[in-house]
Amino acid sequence: MHRIRVVIADRHPIVRQGLAYVLGAERDFRSVACCGDGSSCIEAIRLFVPEIAIVDPTLPDIAGILAVTRAENLRTRLVFFTGYIHDSYITSLASRGAYSIISKDIGPQLLLEILRQVAHNHRLSPYKLELAQEMTNKSKGTQALTDRERQIMRLVSEGLSNKEIARRLNITDGTIKVHLHHIFQKLEVSNRTVLATLAISQTHKLDGPQEDPEASFEASPTTRATVADKIRSIRNR
Repeated sequence: MHRIRVVIADRHPIVRQGLAYVLGAERDFRSVACCGDGSSCIEAIRLFVPEIAIVDPTLPDIAGILAVTRAENLRTRLVFFTGYIHDSYITSLASRGAYSIISKDIGPQLLLEILRQVAHNHRLSPYKLELAQEMTNKSKGTQALTDRERQIMRLVSEGLSNKEIARRLNITDGTIKVHLHHIFQKLEVSNRTVLATLAISQTHKLDGPQEDPEASFEASPTTRATVADKIRSIRNR
């Protein structure tokens, strides 16, 4: 299993330790470095080439971090972790190269979901955090789903129609409709698009446990369709 490697850069030790603790509790994340200044952050990004760098935008040498990721064409996505969210400030950060901007007021589970989206090349701006929060709240309801309902939810996220799902599972189209009705009620969603969005954000929970070989520090990332591509596919059904 590929782990999302993260470099953390913040002036405050409590923030660095808190983020490292949250990430360390998840099987799909690995905190590879915690930095208190821009120069050590640059060194860590060059050394580990992580998928994500969570950076405090108030670091004095933030310009150097931005310059390095641009000039050296590194794949690291900069996520600015800030306690100040304002329209003009967000615009300024975005123009400086932020892949995403996250408020320090965010809860741990929503933070993790946003970082997973970022790792899969999906930009999630603060303007979408309200939707993300709603998805996180609904995601708690997936625990009430049966194994069959989870399976159907995952297939919906892959863009399959009811008939295609029925053929895949060797059951009737009517049975699929009954299962979907129960899923909609349990998760309090009203359509397939919302269900698919939720399913995609919960892929790591809907899938069965996977082996983590720990064979190589440099694992090859799995090629995945973006969330937007999948949602467009489902809407066209």
